[in-house]
Amino acid sequence: MKTTSYVLTLHVLFVLFSCEPSNPNLDTEGVDQLESLEVDHALEKGEMAYQDIVYVPIYSDIYIDVQNPKSLLAATLSIRNTSFEDSLFLSKIDYYNTDGHLVKSFIDRQLSLPPMATLNYVIEREDDTGGPGANFIVSISSRNKDVQPLIQAVMVGDYSNKGFSFITYGQSLMTEGE
Repeated sequence: MKTTSYVLTLHVLFVLFSCEPSNPNLDTEGVDQLESLEVDHALEKGEMAYQDIVYVPIYSDIYIDVQNPKSLLAATLSIRNTSFEDSLFLSKIDYYNTDGHLVKSFIDRQLSLPPMATLNYVIEREDDTGGPGANFIVSISSRNKDVQPLIQAVMVGDYSNKGFSFITYGQSLMTEGE
């Protein structure tokens, strides 16, 4: 009996510790989409005709009423390259909480977003580390000064038996190259 419970305990521990968290960036063939966007060598500031830092408000929770002070939301950051010809280069995608503290940096290396491509990052509904005043800071650049990237956040939630969603738009904090 002791041997059976010992073996069962070891089996459970093995299963728990051998499971890796799922990677939301894996495509259907198991290829990490972000790794394929990484630039071999970071492009220098002087190579870019357009540079911007974009602030994107995110709401990981909102206040509904007195009885239910907050409702958790899922949030998706969407970075869209609207150019038919030019790539965008992303050097920073950082997530900050309501108090202005860095929660997570999403990229370690510069990414190249091809023409007409979109990159999405999801903050899960259960992740309330951001709070009602969370935000993303995105550093973006291009060799073409006329690019017009679209950076939005989509929040989705529910309250009682009703679902709701809304979007926010990125706000340029600093644009160079205009």
